[in-house]
Amino acid sequence: MMMNRITSSMMTATAQRNLAHSQAALARLQDQGSSGVRLTKPSDDPAAAASALRVRSEARANEVYSRNANDALGWLGTVDTVLGSSTDILRRARDLTLQGANDGAQSTASREALAVEIDSLRDALLQQANTQYLGRSVFSANSLAGEAFDATYTHSGVAGTSLERRIGSDSRVTVDGDGVAAFGEGATSVFALLDRISADLRSATPVQDRVGDIDGFLSSISTERSIAGSRYAQVERGKDLLLMSSNELESRRSALEDADLGQVVIDLKMQEVAYQAALSVTARAIPSTLLEFLS
Repeated sequence: MMMNRITSSMMTATAQRNLAHSQAALARLQDQGSSGVRLTKPSDDPAAAASALRVRSEARANEVYSRNANDALGWLGTVDTVLGSSTDILRRARDLTLQGANDGAQSTASREALAVEIDSLRDALLQQANTQYLGRSVFSANSLAGEAFDATYTHSGVAGTSLERRIGSDSRVTVDGDGVAAFGEGATSVFALLDRISADLRSATPVQDRVGDIDGFLSSISTERSIAGSRYAQVERGKDLLLMSSNELESRRSALEDADLGQVVIDLKMQEVAYQAALSVTARAIPSTLLEFLS
């Protein structure tokens, strides 16, 4: 049986290698304690590093969804405000129409005054319908035109299109309003209706039948406002879910990447003791050199 010869150089190399490993472990623990980070490079823990990358990717997606949700709330909040103001304007127009329907109590001058106010209400309603959010019309968001309705009350939007925001991996919400559904278009629009009421008042034509037409548009606007409100609530629920998901992802990321400072302190103390012991043992194990022996 052959015996392998253990030389001094082999013992020295082994001791140096063991000390280097111990020193590297000590340095790694010191870095974790000072930085609070457990994963400084993928090789520290490849499996945990891969999981951390996936968690970070999900967290970045959540950030995008959250920004989209905030944008959606801005759009839908504007739509709701516009429809609310439009309802107030149209109710005032209804009151004026009812006044004008009382033919016996209206003089030419009073009918003209009613017609002038109806005209101003039409202009205000048209302005509301052309409201913009971030430079785009809230009732024709996919149109390149700067306004939803032009002077002829033609809608500039493309039929069947809408503006959507993704607020989750499998959740989208429409954020613009349906201008045609709320206000009509062209000769059948609420603006054209107010024009006809104004003209009828000036010509002393009975306007009592127009009240029912106004009620129809009030109902349409109310329906569209309810739709916008339900979408707003959907986005708020989505934001709550995103917040919960973000908190859970942050907890997972922290568990994977962040150092447990209490454990690091314990491990660091143990590693310091182990390193000092290794130094002491190595000093005794390595044979003295010839010069040290002669001295």
